[in-house]
Amino acid sequence: MKAKKIFVCSECDYQSAKWLGRCPECGAWNTFSEETYAAPSPKPLSGRTAAAEAKRQVFSERERDEAVKFRDFSPPEYMRISTNIGELDRVLGGGLVTGSAVLLSGEPGIGKSTLLMQLCGILGERETILYVSGEESKGQLKMRADRLGADAENLYVLTATCLSHIVEEYNKVKPDIVIIDSIQTMYSENCPSTQGSVSQVRECSQAIIELAKYDSASVIIVGHVNKEGGIAGPKVLEHMVDAVLYFEGDRRQSHRIVRAIKNRYGSTNEIGVFEMTEDGLREVPNPSAMLLEGRPVGVSGSCAVCTMEGSRPIIAEIQALVTPTSFPSPRRTANGVEYNRMYMLLAVLEKRLGLKFSACDVYMNVIGGLRLDDTAADAAACLALISSLRDVPVPPDVIAFGELGLSGEFRSVSNIEQRVNEAHRLGFTKIALPGRSLAAVKNAELLAEDGTEFIPLGGIYDALRLLAMGEQKNEQ
Repeated sequence: MKAKKIFVCSECDYQSAKWLGRCPECGAWNTFSEETYAAPSPKPLSGRTAAAEAKRQVFSERERDEAVKFRDFSPPEYMRISTNIGELDRVLGGGLVTGSAVLLSGEPGIGKSTLLMQLCGILGERETILYVSGEESKGQLKMRADRLGADAENLYVLTATCLSHIVEEYNKVKPDIVIIDSIQTMYSENCPSTQGSVSQVRECSQAIIELAKYDSASVIIVGHVNKEGGIAGPKVLEHMVDAVLYFEGDRRQSHRIVRAIKNRYGSTNEIGVFEMTEDGLREVPNPSAMLLEGRPVGVSGSCAVCTMEGSRPIIAEIQALVTPTSFPSPRRTANGVEYNRMYMLLAVLEKRLGLKFSACDVYMNVIGGLRLDDTAADAAACLALISSLRDVPVPPDVIAFGELGLSGEFRSVSNIEQRVNEAHRLGFTKIALPGRSLAAVKNAELLAEDGTEFIPLGGIYDALRLLAMGEQKNEQ
């Protein structure tokens, strides 16, 4: 039968005979991709097709379950395998769960294959690992393994893209951990679409995950990203796996961040911080000290803030540059700070304090490639903006956190005690925080005896007064 061209939505798998700008099923824009479809011929099952049908019948038998009383049901005990990489264990919630499926995604060249090869070198000493690569040859993998020192005894490497071949080798090796690098290069002979299409990614992922879960093996799947930054392929891929990890960072910088977007066995707020070196990825157990390294002293437009990434307090540096412009439309640039949030802060400062940011270009940046989604960074961002506009440096021993309201007031923030303790540990002696949050600091008196000064922030005027005090000290 002649093959037909169809268009498939990558979000909901809706099919159309022609390209559509907006999917009528899920309402997503620009998600249709062209695929080749050939109707299966009605012929008897034979060979590999019969084996696939038998496998489907096995899984259908497993899915036949009886209803039980929920109160009498005892939850299963999931066994975790520690990766001996502390930052990765933190993101996974304590380690790799047996029988789980993890999707690892990130920009090209960010370090996904490097992290997985280091993981193979550690776990390959006590677990059997099958590394399936569809992008690199065995020679390339061997060169990387030698550079990283990942010479594990129980590591098996397979360079294949055909799903049936991968299943055959899987049945021979019987691994404890399966790594697929990457899922966009795999294809199934039973699916007529091209490699990397929505149908192929869905079919290959489902077959590999079901096969591994049947044998209680853990699966790590590498997924490419599209030009918008999302995972290439169908959205259902993220629903099929147990955890979704994003590898973030700038390839021109050495810092990398692994963030959990979905995790059925742990928190989704944790991050792991790494540094790319010649010998591979190195853990950064103290990211606050790393982000503050090389911080300038006596320069305006810089302020420290303590943000929470899950249960970990991290101190980052917010920089602002405010410069007059002769153009009618001032330029606004935000890197690491939400763009609309920066506009709101500028509007509050101009309305409540009368500062003329509308006649200046404004640039904001967070050092180290960190992205601040925590509203507690409002106080530090305001101090950096006012400092740059007035060219008055914020004292280097000052750290600020607090959420700014539209009326110019600073609201309380969560995890205030963890933020204060982290700031004290790194040597900040003046902590500016909302006045109502000060009562939540249990060890405030002990910190005050140790030389820590708490500066309550009731509103934006207190932040302006803080800079005025720093300006008077500089004049003296």
